[in-house]
Amino acid sequence: MLNEFKAFAMRGNVVDMAVGIVIGGAFGRIVSSFVNDVIMPPIGLLMGNLDFSQLFVNLSGGSYETLAAAEEAGAPVIRYGLFINNILDFVIVAFAIFMVIRAMNKMKKKEEAAPAAPPAPSAEEKLLTEIRDALKSGN
Repeated sequence: MLNEFKAFAMRGNVVDMAVGIVIGGAFGRIVSSFVNDVIMPPIGLLMGNLDFSQLFVNLSGGSYETLAAAEEAGAPVIRYGLFINNILDFVIVAFAIFMVIRAMNKMKKKEEAAPAAPPAPSAEEKLLTEIRDALKSGN
């Protein structure tokens, strides 16, 4: 059973998938940082110094100045600002993956479009060609 597991774990597809998951996780953190630290601040500035991560709807009926104050009081809240950030994360990741797959498909098409070199004639065909050419030349 141990040998079977080792054979399974060391297959190319499993290793490729593991590498993809690790790189995907790191890429997700990079995109989240890009959205939260690069994209959202200028958008918030354009909207009057608005911090999207602090946007919330209080469901308790009380009044809270900030999201932290509402959470500290234990009030139920809908954090729609974080939801907006997550939607932007998803759109950016989906677009990046689309661009990678598009580039890979273009490379595949170029490989498929390149015609294969015609096979070299066999020794028999070469001999027959020489005989034909000799007969034509009269030798």
